Amino acid sequence: QVQLVESGGGLVQAGGSLRLSCAASKSIFSINSMGWYRQAPGNRRDMVAVIDSEGTTDYADSVKGRFTVSRGNAKNMFYLQMNSLKPEDTGVYYCNAGDPVSGSYYPSDYWGQGTQVTVSS
Repeated sequence: QVQLVESGGGLVQAGGSLRLSCAASKSIFSINSMGWYRQAPGNRRDMVAVIDSEGTTDYADSVKGRFTVSRGNAKNMFYLQMNSLKPEDTGVYYCNAGDPVSGSYYPSDYWGQGTQVTVSS
């Protein structure tokens, strides 16, 4: 029902920036909210940022003040701007479409394939 495609990952030096994109295609409904998650090798997948239907955002403490989640002008397009990157930000980043019946963000079963972010020291 929903296909999410992330892009924008790569290799960057500490202190650098990247912008991740999450595009939803083949969606039969509008995506009202989105979550971004990070999974480092050997670790669980943790939430780093979410945005709800009203544009309210929330962030993990480790990324507050450095990451910004936003909604694009195009329908079903979301971004994660990552500044002042640190080596501990390294991991695979996934976007997750929020439950379509709620304006608040609740995780759904719809995940992107992930994009690798590597921050070198």
